Amino acid sequence: MKVKVISVLEDNYMYLVIEESTRDAIAVDAAVPKRLLEIIRKEDVVLRAIFTTHHHWDHARGNEELARLWPGLRVYGADERIGALTHRVTHGQELTFGAIRVRCLFTPCHTSGHMCYFMWEDGSPDAPALFSGDTLFVGGCGKFFEGTAEQMYTNLTQILGTLPKETKVFCGHECTVRNLKFALKVEPENEVVKKKLAWAKQRDDEDLPTVPSTLQEEFLYNPFLRVTEEALQKFTGKTDPVEVLRSLRSEKDNFKKPKERPNPQAMLAFDWGLFSPFLEKK
Repeated sequence: MKVKVISVLEDNYMYLVIEESTRDAIAVDAAVPKRLLEIIRKEDVVLRAIFTTHHHWDHARGNEELARLWPGLRVYGADERIGALTHRVTHGQELTFGAIRVRCLFTPCHTSGHMCYFMWEDGSPDAPALFSGDTLFVGGCGKFFEGTAEQMYTNLTQILGTLPKETKVFCGHECTVRNLKFALKVEPENEVVKKKLAWAKQRDDEDLPTVPSTLQEEFLYNPFLRVTEEALQKFTGKTDPVEVLRSLRSEKDNFKKPKERPNPQAMLAFDWGLFSPFLEKK
């Protein structure tokens, strides 16, 4: 099982999972058809199905176009709002694509119909893969748009958190640096957070993805998986894990991005008055 990480839009990821013996492939969150088609041609594979984590346009936008290009293409998801949906899946349902096994894991909160997909090959030495959409990020979790802290706590601790620790986490967005900056605010003495943040910044500078992480790593630096730790309870002033999670999400929602440095050329242009004709009132 080979996973191609495909960067699209502003910070999204879509994925192409290739069954290497048959050269069949399945896509996860096929938001940009043109880019996906480029990878499919380059890899010389046949697209058999799309797995969509949730209905938001930046995860499901390409479904209709791809379904038109491939009549009979199977589109899996848990929400009727997903475009071109052909197969509605349920929690715990398992599917097989050649040697690739897929287990559907229902994680409502970011949206009420959010589904994660756990994939593996029997007898393979490779670690299994979790496609976590906007439920679990590297160093963070998704916003509670259509759900509650109770739901997200269940998602993170009982559904995703109990998967094998070596599971590779492939999330829906590249937001690792910002997530870890928040994690450092929550746990300023956490050395693992500091090291991971330095690594993520370097990857960001080199325009390289920070996915996948592993579930084992996430428990060391992701504050939303560390709600029973003393430092997290001290930061939030709460002891009940659900309340810690609720407070963390609220703090994260209000966490400000660092101010962007002004472009030096733009500042010179202002200094020299080059923008004046455009700024004068008519």
